[in-house]
Amino acid sequence: MAQYLLPPDGKPASIAPSLLHPKRGIGTTGASESSLTISAPLSQAAVDVEKAGIDDQEKRTELPFPTAAEPNNPSIMPDAMLRQFHFAFLIRHPRYSIPSYYRCTVPPLDKKTGFYNFMPSEAGYHELRRLFDYLRQSGQVGPKMADGPSSNRDSGIEMGSAEKNAVEICVLDADDVLDNPGGMVEAFCKAVGIGYDPGMLNWDNEEDQRFAQEAFQKWLGFHDDALNSKGLSPRLYKKNVKSNDEQFEDWKARYGTDAAKVIRDTVDSNVADYEYLKQFALRL
Repeated sequence: MAQYLLPPDGKPASIAPSLLHPKRGIGTTGASESSLTISAPLSQAAVDVEKAGIDDQEKRTELPFPTAAEPNNPSIMPDAMLRQFHFAFLIRHPRYSIPSYYRCTVPPLDKKTGFYNFMPSEAGYHELRRLFDYLRQSGQVGPKMADGPSSNRDSGIEMGSAEKNAVEICVLDADDVLDNPGGMVEAFCKAVGIGYDPGMLNWDNEEDQRFAQEAFQKWLGFHDDALNSKGLSPRLYKKNVKSNDEQFEDWKARYGTDAAKVIRDTVDSNVADYEYLKQFALRL
């Protein structure tokens, strides 16, 4: 979902106007010692936005925002806010994620999802890589990797510098999770400081089913397979990786030639960013 934190199509980033100052509520008098701040001074344009008030939505929502930018920060969130999160990353090869997303934007599923147009720019791999690199290079994650004890990772990767409160680099590949759900989920929990329970791999009960249905209500159609499942267990057979030509023929048979070309081009344009992130993926 990183594409929602970065301006689309490689546009320059500046802090979202709504995040420039802490929100005030009943009984508050303004900023507190723990309030978020930005490291760059406000530009005159940012001051004008503040004076315009919250009713001037056009000025506040037009990209790029007419506000101050932070050095090297590719997102619309202040660095101080980013540092309040414990980041972990879930990736999937675009040869699987792109056609899966495309399926949600065409009949019959589009009526359920409400997404009627496939936009290649929403793939999000490039934005995720840029955000990942910023967090890594600014010392918010890493350089320690969230690997298991048997990992023999090449230590030649340039990891960046660490800060006192930096967290481990935790990147999970969806295929690795499907191959070994117990091991990968347990390693993830250890990396982010969550107590692991094997019961996390099973949701075959009324309470969990109800919670999942409510949690994904906003994204109808996108998670039907997961919602209709009862748990996560290792794949019985190793995933059969088809050739590029075989995959193209599959897409063409299902969606038509023109759509297959769009899917293929979108996959091809995101493979490099996926493979870059893959080198950081958690290993057991």
